[in-house]
Amino acid sequence: MYGNMGTQPGPGMPRPAADAQPNPFGNAFYGAGSGLIRGGLGAYGEKILGSSSEYVQSNISRYFSDPQYYFQVNDQYVRNKLKVVLFPFLHRGHWTRITEPVGGRLSYKPPIYDINAPDLYIPFMAFGTYVVLAGFTLGLQGKFTPEALNWLFIKGLFGWCMQFMLLKVTLLSLGSGEAPLLDVVAYAGYTFTGLCLAVLGRIVFSYSYYFLILWMCMCMGVFLVKTMKRVLFAEMRTHDSSRHHYLLIFIAFAQLPLFLWLGNITVNWLF
Repeated sequence: MYGNMGTQPGPGMPRPAADAQPNPFGNAFYGAGSGLIRGGLGAYGEKILGSSSEYVQSNISRYFSDPQYYFQVNDQYVRNKLKVVLFPFLHRGHWTRITEPVGGRLSYKPPIYDINAPDLYIPFMAFGTYVVLAGFTLGLQGKFTPEALNWLFIKGLFGWCMQFMLLKVTLLSLGSGEAPLLDVVAYAGYTFTGLCLAVLGRIVFSYSYYFLILWMCMCMGVFLVKTMKRVLFAEMRTHDSSRHHYLLIFIAFAQLPLFLWLGNITVNWLF
């Protein structure tokens, strides 16, 4: 009755081996093939990732630079830089930046070694001082509130962005859009150095504000014209001098409405 089911091995008996024929070369070929495939794919992947990472790093360093670079300053640099920004007529030296070989290519020296290098220390300090002086001005007028100080902060930040867009669009329109982003941010932030003096003059002697605001507009215009001219001529081999001059003059004259708007300390940040 149960003869056709075959004999099943007991618990202690070994099972018979399968009928598959072993291939003495299969494992060797499989191991060698998989090793070649893994090696080839690994080398190809490293090549792609390596070139991609180099491309990304080169573009980041090209357009954004290293943020730490812009804070390598000392007291002597700050004093001399303020003289250049506030009194550009007295700057008798050159306006070009100093280069040095780094990693087989030329790189600009940090601000501590070059007075013409842009920094972010002075713009941030000037921006904070502008907000404090504006809040103090509202306090003297009896209009100070935390909300008003918040709006003044937004107004100053918006003015900084407007100055940045003015410089960046000008460079792009002239075909020189390769200037690092933080360089342009720093150049735009120097606006608040002159504004601080104008607002301080209003606090000390109200009528001095009008003279100081006009003087700071003129000085900032000269500083930006000199700086943008250096950036343009350093990066572009061929240029239309007449077009460059018109746009540089436009940058200089655009400082007046920007300074008047930022220097008008009121509760309403739009005016």
